[in-house]
Amino acid sequence: MKKIIILLLLLIPIKVFAIETSARSAILMDIDTNRILYEKNINEKRSVASISKIMTAVVSIESGKLDDIVTVGSEIDEAYGSGIYIQKGEKLTLRDLLYGLMLRSGNDAALAIAKYVGGSVDNFVVMMNDKAKELKMTNTTFNNPSGLDSEEGNYSTALDMAMLTSYAMKLDEYKKITSTKKYTLTTNKNTYLWINKNKLLSTYKYTTGGKTGFTEIAKRTLVTTASKDNINLVVVTLNDGNDWNDHRELFEYGFNNYTYMELLKKGKINIYNEDYYSDYELYVLNNYGYLLSNNEEESLLYKYELEKKRKFNDGDNVGLLKIYLGDKEIHEEKIYVRNIKVKKSFFDKLKEWFSNLW
Repeated sequence: MKKIIILLLLLIPIKVFAIETSARSAILMDIDTNRILYEKNINEKRSVASISKIMTAVVSIESGKLDDIVTVGSEIDEAYGSGIYIQKGEKLTLRDLLYGLMLRSGNDAALAIAKYVGGSVDNFVVMMNDKAKELKMTNTTFNNPSGLDSEEGNYSTALDMAMLTSYAMKLDEYKKITSTKKYTLTTNKNTYLWINKNKLLSTYKYTTGGKTGFTEIAKRTLVTTASKDNINLVVVTLNDGNDWNDHRELFEYGFNNYTYMELLKKGKINIYNEDYYSDYELYVLNNYGYLLSNNEEESLLYKYELEKKRKFNDGDNVGLLKIYLGDKEIHEEKIYVRNIKVKKSFFDKLKEWFSNLW
């Protein structure tokens, strides 16, 4: 079976823009494609403090127990630092606890969540690390559900935390919780009003969520997300005393210098100079878009690899389309084939036969 390879080249202008942050580690990343737009020590493993709670939230949401009633137990006796001040014997839903976890960074909420979802705090930590492995967070180790540095803290990188947040933002419940500015709740013991610690939700209009963090070892850690003009970005900074300003500037850099471009539309594709399948229609099943710099001069390369199949049926996979930005492959899409000749019905054939008699 022979293979046809066809290359199509598009020239896109590129220009490099300088930007700097005061963070020890920082990253600006596209949530939809995980393209990195800015990086600084992104693989340096550091204590990450309470941004660890993003993973606590993800594991809890995916447990499917959000509407369960949780009775707070003695596990919260181990809590210290930031809290929502729940009491033993207090009843609230797992979802309520997640609001306390994400808006107020409740370490007591983290322990109550871990005990309920995991059966024990230790088992919940195993679940956190298993999820990290699934997401290919190769430089991440969780030792507790809160991010506190007592005994052993939680260690990760700016890149791993950006990957985690990119995943989390695809969960509808997480997006709803992390974007909430305030949350009110009445339980069998108390009434609460929780205001989100993420200042950008009130001061930067494109903000869609995030999580704050601080310990003496980690210093200030911050994750935020923002969306504008079909561009969805995440910023992570570790040990950054100027994090609020740095996050705004990184988002503005991304929004002002990159544009979302649709590189592929699902449906019929036309390949220049392809004649083996000329009596048929080639098509793809998915759309694909990518962030590109407004003034790039790098190359977009479309590489079509088609198999010359002697026999095939409608819907058969007959090749691949690979899209490159420079020398980096950014996307791969299967190519399918279908017959475009209209099949005649029995009555059409009969009518045609009679017409040929005259």
